Amino acid sequence: MSNPFLEVVSQFTPLSAGSQSALAAVLKRLELEKGHVLVRQNTVCQWVYFIEKGLTRTYYYKDGKDVTDWLSAEGQFAVSISSFMTQQPDRRIVELLEPSVLWAISHTDLENLYQQHHDIERLGRLLASHGLLLVQQRFDELHFATALERYRNLMALNPTLIQRVPLGMIASYLGMTAETLSRMRAQI
Repeated sequence: MSNPFLEVVSQFTPLSAGSQSALAAVLKRLELEKGHVLVRQNTVCQWVYFIEKGLTRTYYYKDGKDVTDWLSAEGQFAVSISSFMTQQPDRRIVELLEPSVLWAISHTDLENLYQQHHDIERLGRLLASHGLLLVQQRFDELHFATALERYRNLMALNPTLIQRVPLGMIASYLGMTAETLSRMRAQI
């Protein structure tokens, strides 16, 4: 198995050789520049992206300000999940923060694979469950952890984000102002 996407998803559940081939046949490898928008505001997300190399930011606008909702780096997925699953427009925007290498699969291809391959359907369920757990953890952190705890947790789980993501976006992602983040960083 030389495809990074297949290597990561095989950690969730084993796939038969036929399922691996079918999945590999519909995956599209993309090399895109920093600033490329994968999902535009108020459009339907037709693709889920696996990040081999690079970094994405998912964000939306509220009261004229952009709010960073999610950051995804190597080995993770980037998608407007509610739009992808419902095939309805979403306010979220997904953009590249770095030049990136991605593996993309369309909603149509994925649905077809679900119908043809039980193990791929199981993989989809396990990935959705994993994603739901990550969202719950993020929700809990934003609602129950202090600003300092959120910052320390980010540093413990993904310390390179501080060098890779502008501090204003980090502050937004952590649910605080840039000034609060700067004061906290000065104290640490």
